[in-house]
Amino acid sequence: MDTISLIATLLTLSAGFSILNHHTLRIPVTIGVLVFSLLASLLIMVLNPLIPAYDFQILPRSILGAINLPRTFLNGALSLLLFAGAMQVDVGHLRAKLASVTALSILGTFFAVIFLAVAVWFVFPLLGHAVPFTWCIVLGSILAPTDPVSVVGMLKRLGLPAPLQAVFAGESLFNDGVGVVIFGVTIGLATGDSQGISAPDIALGFCREALGGGALGALTGWIALRVLKEQRDSHIDLLTSLALATGTFSLANQLGMSGAIAVVVAGLCFGTSYSHSIFDEATRKELDIAWNLIDEVLNVLLFMLIGFEILEMTPHLFTVMATLAVIPLSIGVRALSVLLSILPVHLRQWERGRVLGILTWGGLRGGISVSLALGLPPGGLRELLLPVCYGVVVFTIVVQGLTMERVVRWFYPSSAWPPGQSVR
Repeated sequence: MDTISLIATLLTLSAGFSILNHHTLRIPVTIGVLVFSLLASLLIMVLNPLIPAYDFQILPRSILGAINLPRTFLNGALSLLLFAGAMQVDVGHLRAKLASVTALSILGTFFAVIFLAVAVWFVFPLLGHAVPFTWCIVLGSILAPTDPVSVVGMLKRLGLPAPLQAVFAGESLFNDGVGVVIFGVTIGLATGDSQGISAPDIALGFCREALGGGALGALTGWIALRVLKEQRDSHIDLLTSLALATGTFSLANQLGMSGAIAVVVAGLCFGTSYSHSIFDEATRKELDIAWNLIDEVLNVLLFMLIGFEILEMTPHLFTVMATLAVIPLSIGVRALSVLLSILPVHLRQWERGRVLGILTWGGLRGGISVSLALGLPPGGLRELLLPVCYGVVVFTIVVQGLTMERVVRWFYPSSAWPPGQSVR
């Protein structure tokens, strides 16, 4: 399949699923596209053995093979999605909540990895299949980071107060980079490629990737804003921001830094007071519209591909049982990691227990978790862990994503949000 045929097929399918969702389910378009791509995949899996004369999986598998989701997403589309999400964050509110965001992004992610690894290490043998602890840590690192694609899109629908949105979005944007770094270390330990590396080496490498990526993103973002200050052309603004997102991500990876963290910081530069002094209202509106369009198109394509990825899996009794066990474990681990990472805040203000509930149920997983799971090395453990990760991701997107508004309204009724007052 040539490039234009591939693009045409992807856009046609995504448009078709979006139209079906609009006329039937009427749920958020990304979740609707995911549901319909899952239904189409399941239909193909049912029809394939019934009509052996024709292989219905040829087309979707050729698409998945040409796309190669782990490579395309983690080394391409992720830079644009993270930049688009970071541009929507109110930097003033993020700065005010920086301690909580930092704790959730770093401590919360580490806690989630360890707690889930220990939990599944005990549970898997009870289901009839023991998994080495190092691979349990790999599973934890895949499912620990929340997904900015899902979370930022959800925040648009909910209309939460800006300070709470800043915590939500800030954590999901930054813990991606942390999660990817942890995954890189743990998969090396699990496969034996990182033997001989000491704990100080790991800590130093993490600081280089995280802090170095943040510093690089701040530098490139500042340079881009300085360049844009000298001109007033909306097309140049868009092209420069595209170059900033992709160039920062690529440069960070080349330098051994976290491209995810670097591009998030670069995107946040466009939400600072300095950037608002550069762009007038009309120019900023055009830039936001362009990036919202890029964000929406990539989101729909990503969620459609996630739905089709089920064709790459062969579910067994153990994977089904393990998925059903890991789903509640992942929710409990999310609650515990959030609580412990910002415990001093909870001790000072118990009212924030309501925020704990929202942060727990809103911890959606998405494209990053699926891409990391698909990137696992071939073998028996991949065949066991991949369906489990996939099942947790689909559950969080569909079930938690669709019920999140009810959870928010239950914790914070509309009467608790008078105009101009933020949730504390």
